[in-house]
Amino acid sequence: MADAARTEGRLDALEIKAAFAEDLLEQLNLMVYRQQQQIERLQRELAQLRQQVPEGSGAAPRSLRDELPPHY
Repeated sequence: MADAARTEGRLDALEIKAAFAEDLLEQLNLMVYRQQQQIERLQRELAQLRQQVPEGSGAAPRSLRDELPPHY
């Protein structure tokens, strides 16, 4: 009987670990799903921003010196 009790205890421990692993997997899947939604939203926003800025605007990159107030 001692072997049966020990085996049952080990089986219970494995079932508990499996339940925690399933819960963790579900949480991780939800996190990945939400991150994918956020990535897709950011990609759409980036595409909209790119449409707003003309490609051939010819604007040279601005220097920080150009940003100084006139009293400097």
